[in-house]
Amino acid sequence: MKTMLAIISNALCRITGRSAGEQTVSELLIGLSEFVNLTSPPAAAAVPPQARRLPPKPPPAGGAAQLVSSRTDQTDRPGARVVASRSLSDFTPQATFDIKKCDVHRLEAGPPVRAELTREQGLQYYRTMQTVRRMELKADQLYKQKIIRGFCHLYDGQEACAAGIEAAINPSDHLITAYRAHGYTFTRGVSIREILAELTGRRGGVAKGKGGSMHMYAPHFYGGNGIVGAQVPLGAGIALACQYQGNNQICVTLYGDGAANQGQLFETFNMAALWKLPCIFVCENNKYGMGTSVERASASTDYYKRGDFIPGLRVDGMDVLCVREAAKFAADHCRAGKGPIIMELQTYRYHGHSMSDPGVSYRTREEIQEVRSKSDPISLLKERLLSNNMASVEELKEIDIQIRKEVEEAAQFATSDPEPPLEELCNHIFSNDPPLEVRGTNPWSKLKSIS
Repeated sequence: MKTMLAIISNALCRITGRSAGEQTVSELLIGLSEFVNLTSPPAAAAVPPQARRLPPKPPPAGGAAQLVSSRTDQTDRPGARVVASRSLSDFTPQATFDIKKCDVHRLEAGPPVRAELTREQGLQYYRTMQTVRRMELKADQLYKQKIIRGFCHLYDGQEACAAGIEAAINPSDHLITAYRAHGYTFTRGVSIREILAELTGRRGGVAKGKGGSMHMYAPHFYGGNGIVGAQVPLGAGIALACQYQGNNQICVTLYGDGAANQGQLFETFNMAALWKLPCIFVCENNKYGMGTSVERASASTDYYKRGDFIPGLRVDGMDVLCVREAAKFAADHCRAGKGPIIMELQTYRYHGHSMSDPGVSYRTREEIQEVRSKSDPISLLKERLLSNNMASVEELKEIDIQIRKEVEEAAQFATSDPEPPLEELCNHIFSNDPPLEVRGTNPWSKLKSIS
């Protein structure tokens, strides 16, 4: 190594005419840069004024901003040149977009039709939606390999709903949903590996491997509910607790178009309207309840009007900015003491109702592909970021690579982590000491597997 450095040093000295004993290799390289600039033709040596900038400030810790190449040479030295042209200062920090107007019911005005988006927010929403997409595709793969068993309802295609709602509410607000719960489990703060490990029934799962696809929980997140529509009255109960405690919190209660015709929803709407509960009822209308289209299941498909005396919004659920602005509007409505509000998010699921449903017996592949090509929520946000110079193709590609790696590592954990032992079957049923009898068992009986 020393011999190689000596050869390089001597060669640089011969070119620049400097003494090797007085110069380090790095100083000789700087001298060579100056020599090249001085001896090059004038046209080649000219440096545009906009390129002669000081090094940019370091990006904020964490996030995709670290992916931007912003290294430059010492531009205050003579003849120094910019090495990397893209820095944070090259990107548009903020832009305003026209978004689709919401249909309103019993409201004098609705959410704005223009939305501001910062670069940081855009990258955050992109990462969130892309992570949910990749996680669900990995769940699909693990299910087909028979590593995930039982019920499994995937969320890919609907990512803008979860990302937009989460961007509009506070972490201290509450959220409860139906069985298509993986996306909200992630946005509520649960890691990918805990979600996938729960799907595979492992000890490292968020519910210690006992809940599976439908039953995952986090602080202020009450999981999915396997009984169609049953989460709606539960959500109203959570909103009642918020009102009773006077903590200025709200509850987002989600259900699908398939549950929208159930009687328990209308009973809940009635109580929520009477008591002015701070609850946002969200109908994720993905066009099909299991294998039945909304037109065949509902005499009226205006789900945002179903609350009668409760105000409502119909929102483009494939646009994260539309969802965010509508959810902000709805949250402000509830916090102002005006009572509940209904949001219908018009969205679409790419998979079937569950993994046992191929999803193409009641709709065509061409229909699915058309939605993917024209209305995909991730592609829409990506196009906005790129066309407005808020991100680079390389930067988004690097985010994609990182997410793929995270999901693969999580899947590796979810397939190698041990299953919960049999003796833990009756644990965590009660928050306090259990009574003597727990579902046919007692603390002194030893559980045995008969499989």
